[in-house]
Amino acid sequence: MRLSSKLRNDLTGWAFIAPNVLGFLAFTLLPILFSLAISFTDWDYTQGLASMRFNFGANFVEMWQDKWFVDSLRNTTVFAFSVVPVTIVLALAIAVLVDRFAYFKKPIRLMLFMPYVSNVVAISIVWVMMYAPFGPFTQAVKALGISDPPKWLGDFKWALPAVIIMSVWASVGYAVMIYTAAIQGLPKELYEAADIDGASEVRKFFSITAPLLSPTTFFLVITNLIAAFQVFGQIMVMTRGGPGTSTHVLGYYIYTAAFSFYRMGYASSIAWVLFLILLGVTLVQWRGQKRWVHSY
Repeated sequence: MRLSSKLRNDLTGWAFIAPNVLGFLAFTLLPILFSLAISFTDWDYTQGLASMRFNFGANFVEMWQDKWFVDSLRNTTVFAFSVVPVTIVLALAIAVLVDRFAYFKKPIRLMLFMPYVSNVVAISIVWVMMYAPFGPFTQAVKALGISDPPKWLGDFKWALPAVIIMSVWASVGYAVMIYTAAIQGLPKELYEAADIDGASEVRKFFSITAPLLSPTTFFLVITNLIAAFQVFGQIMVMTRGGPGTSTHVLGYYIYTAAFSFYRMGYASSIAWVLFLILLGVTLVQWRGQKRWVHSY
């Protein structure tokens, strides 16, 4: 039996995408569905599947009385809404200053981008040493005349701000590169007209650059928020959630609930709460994109 030309083309196309589809099913879709199923169970995975007991959503009720979860949610929210605005403002300022006034622009941009592409474990270890009693941060505070400087990562009040500072430093380079690409695409005629009118650099920034970069800013806010809500690496290396619950975040609590307390079902329920938060952020992004499409 001979196959028609159209059927042969269809089969060839399906054959090419089959590995990707099978990989998605095996390593993405099925694990997602499995995690949703076990989020309604009490399951110590070290005891095998036979120990799985359905609790019909009790995990989702329990977590709101769980101090570790509540503190983790609060810390994650504080982290995200501290890192993102500071990163965006710094990146915009740096991108404009480098584009308008800097010499050796490409090397400067490369240096700014290096922390973003570096391994988070490596840079976290470096920052642990920088926060140490002999590190530059502590020594700088002492040089200002403060005899009892903060303990940084060992201080309940200072640990989260210390991680926030490190995270801003690590992520600002990416935002600078995105802003740089957007700035280079801005219409030069507007700046020439502003120069003719005698507008200052500050006036040009607030009247031309910032408004035209608002879609880029919106994109960076959404993507950085999603990344910030999933913070894990620097917490794992620098503080392990401590002191106390001061730096416990949702990503780290999911890890400890699953692999330290062996409560895989409870960890999955927390993961789904995090998923719903990120879904809400994504929906905001979609609505915002539609608005920008209709505006431009």
